[in-house]
Amino acid sequence: MEKAATASRMGKFFWAGMVGLGSAIGLWALGALAFGLARAGWHPGELLRQYLVAVGAIGEFETLVDFYTHIKGVEYIICVAFLGAFPAFFKYVNRVKAPVAE
Repeated sequence: MEKAATASRMGKFFWAGMVGLGSAIGLWALGALAFGLARAGWHPGELLRQYLVAVGAIGEFETLVDFYTHIKGVEYIICVAFLGAFPAFFKYVNRVKAPVAE
């Protein structure tokens, strides 16, 4: 009976620790968001634009050649993904089906 009480107490400590950790991470994230919004002049759109530029999702290109080179690289990545996935898809579509017993 004592082991069950100890396990129950440890479980409560574990959940209390997890809630505390989650709360700390949530407060940190809220603080980071508020700081970022303050730096962006309280404009959520500008904050989102700065984030997308920082992670490389959008870029500011100097010339048309730079832009075309970027698009061409993305196109090559899409082609390689298709060429890798197509054989698996073809095998899946053309597999032999087991007869259905009636």
